[in-house]
Amino acid sequence: MTSTSLPTPNAATVEDTAMIERIFPHATLLSGAELDQELLAAPPENGAAVRPWVSFNFISSIDGAATMDGLSGKLGNPWDLRVFSLLRQTADVILVGAATIRAEGYGGELLSAPAQRWRHDHWLPEHPPLAIVSGSLNLDPDLEVFTQAPVRPLILTLESALDVAPRDRVATLAEVAELVTVGKDALDPALVISELAARNYKRIHSEGGPTLLGTFAAAGKVDELNLTVSPLLVGGPAGRIAHGPQASAAASAMSLTRILKADSMLFLRYVHQPN
Repeated sequence: MTSTSLPTPNAATVEDTAMIERIFPHATLLSGAELDQELLAAPPENGAAVRPWVSFNFISSIDGAATMDGLSGKLGNPWDLRVFSLLRQTADVILVGAATIRAEGYGGELLSAPAQRWRHDHWLPEHPPLAIVSGSLNLDPDLEVFTQAPVRPLILTLESALDVAPRDRVATLAEVAELVTVGKDALDPALVISELAARNYKRIHSEGGPTLLGTFAAAGKVDELNLTVSPLLVGGPAGRIAHGPQASAAASAMSLTRILKADSMLFLRYVHQPN
């Protein structure tokens, strides 16, 4: 999910007393506090996994647009902001494409003070690191995502990028982030997962962008997709939430495990259906 209004410690959100409807499973009304409890609980599929769990979070209009005026944040509302923040809160690492970093203003502390306390109380580091995927190393080391990072980010890149990028840029980026190669000429999702797992990052949560999701989908490496459906008709040239290489096998089947509704906005959770 890319967003011009990324959750920050000062971001406006819904009150705990506001209600959101769970349609499936077990229809009921949830307060904001109850929503927090439900989304922060370890899902059974995730908890049972013996390998790293890869989840993605995106938003789309009802006519399939991933952005409006080039930014996905315009599709959201305060409930979307809350769900976005809660899904991020439990991650071991947050995986993001470089284009999303450049466009959406990541930087500084990505979690609120209460979220940091929750992680501390649940034996997690207070700040999940960012893992930035860049096939070209076209990243400015002076970006806030580096200069204001509470923990040192990772840059996941390609051998070919290290060969052609200016040496001074590589050296400068290496001062502000850990550089990790995850493929020769193209991103290898399996290698991304194994490199992150080697650092004990087992809950890998991605917030975009579409090329990253498309690449992982083509490789069959998406375990979970959280999709917000915004009640807007956008039209225009906006792209889908995923694009990239063609899948090497049949399309991955996903099972719908949760439907939430706030006003006319839907929050859907899908989990990969094993063959």
